Amino acid sequence: MKKVANQKMCNCQNPKGSDEPLQKKILLIQPTPYDQYGNLVKKSRLYFVGLALPLLAALTLEDFTVELCYETIEEVPFDTDAGLIGISSMGHAVMRTIDIAKRFREMGRTVILGGYMVSLMPEEAQKYCDAVMIGDAEETWGEMLTDYLNGSLKKVYRKKLTKLETPLPKYELVLKKRIGNFLPVQAGRGCPKTCSFCSIYCLYHGQYLKRSIPDVIRDIRRVKELGFRQFLLLDDNLFSDRDYAFRLCAEIKKLKMKWMTQCSIDISRDEELLKTVAESGCYVLSFGLESISRESLLGMQKGWAHPEQYSEQLKIIRKYGIDISTEMVVGAEGDTLESIRATAKFIEDNQITVPRFYILTPIPGTQYYEEMKAQDRIYNTDMYSYNSCEAVHYPKNMTPQELTKAYWELYNEVYSYRCILKRTIFTRNFWRRPLTALFYFGVNLFYRKHIRHGIVPNIV
Repeated sequence: MKKVANQKMCNCQNPKGSDEPLQKKILLIQPTPYDQYGNLVKKSRLYFVGLALPLLAALTLEDFTVELCYETIEEVPFDTDAGLIGISSMGHAVMRTIDIAKRFREMGRTVILGGYMVSLMPEEAQKYCDAVMIGDAEETWGEMLTDYLNGSLKKVYRKKLTKLETPLPKYELVLKKRIGNFLPVQAGRGCPKTCSFCSIYCLYHGQYLKRSIPDVIRDIRRVKELGFRQFLLLDDNLFSDRDYAFRLCAEIKKLKMKWMTQCSIDISRDEELLKTVAESGCYVLSFGLESISRESLLGMQKGWAHPEQYSEQLKIIRKYGIDISTEMVVGAEGDTLESIRATAKFIEDNQITVPRFYILTPIPGTQYYEEMKAQDRIYNTDMYSYNSCEAVHYPKNMTPQELTKAYWELYNEVYSYRCILKRTIFTRNFWRRPLTALFYFGVNLFYRKHIRHGIVPNIV
C-alpha cells in the first residue's frame, strides 16, 4: 500500500514547556477497561494482543514515529511529545477511552478515536475528539494523517472496504512488552451471520472479506521469524468458505505452528474439514454458543444454531484433539432462572475448558438496542455504565435484579474448584497435552480469583 508524502510539520507545543514543536509522532493507545468498582483492569501480562495498533502503525506515513501503549500492562505516557493521539476503543473500555481523550485534549493534543464502540456511536464519540475513524481504516488512515499535517482535519473519516489488503503489521513494536506466547494474524473481517445483538453485524451487515492466502501466510511467517511457535488467527467465521479454509490450512500445516481461532459450531458437521484444521496445528476453537435456549437464539436472529445438538457437536470437535472455549449470554427472550442454572450444568457436563458469560446488553448502535428501545424495555439509559455484568434491560421472564443475581451465581458455580477440576484436569484429553491442561487450570484459577471479588474475567 502506498504511503502519502508528508507536507509540513505539526506546530503543537511540547508538553514540557519548550517552544520546540512536537515531532511527527503518533501515540496509539489501547485503553484498559474500568472494573465495576472504577479501578483500571491491570495485568502482569497481556496474552491477547490486539492487532489494531500494529496494523495502524504499518499504515502510518513513513516519516512519522509511532509508539504503542497497551494500558492493561503499562501506563499511558501522558508526558509524551507526540502531537497526535490515536485511541482504539473496544467493548467496555469506552469510559476509559473518553477519560484519556479528555486529558490529552486539555493538553492541546489532537485526538483521533476509532474502534468498534466509536464506530457504533460516532456522533457521541465526536464530543471527545478531533476526528472519528468509522469502521475500517485501511483506506482512510493515510488521508487522515495528511489532513492533520496540512491543518485540514475532517471530523469524520469513513470509507467502506471492497477488498481486504493490509501491510505487514509492525509486530516488532510489541516485542519488548509483557505479552504472551502468541501473536495475532488476520484472515478475514466481518461475518456472514446476522445476529441482532452483535456489533460486527451492525458494522458489516453480513459482509465478509477475506485476505489473500499468500498475505495471511506472509504474516504467519513473520510471527514465526520473531520466535513465536503459535498464533491467534483472527476471523469471526473462518470456515464459512470451505474451499478457502482447506487451502489456508494446507499452507499453515507447512509452517509447523500451533494456532487458535473462533468460528461457528457448525464446523462439527464437516469432519473432513475439522480433521484438516486439527492436522494443520489448530488446538483451540472458540464458539459463541450464546444460549442453551432455542427461543433465546431465535430472538437473537441466531436460529441456525440448535442448542439441543451442542453436546454432540462439542464431542465431535473434541474427538480431534481440539480444546474448546465458549462465550454465552444470559437474559435473552427464552431465558429463565431455571435455564441459567441449567447453563452451569451444561458447561460442567461438556467440560468447556474456558467459558465466559455476559449479560445480554442492548448496546447503542445495534439492532437489539433499537428493538429494546421500541418496546420501552431499557431499564438503565446511562449507556456509559453498561458493563455486561449488570442487567440494563427488562428481561422477559425475570426482573433486572434477578438477572444480575443469577448471572453471578452462574459464574461462581462454573468457577468453583470442583467444576474447574472437572473441566481442565479430570478430562480424557489431559494426557494428550498435560502442560496445556495445567495452563488452562491456571487461567481458570485466575478467573476464579476475579469472580470471587465481583470482577468479570476479561479477555485482555
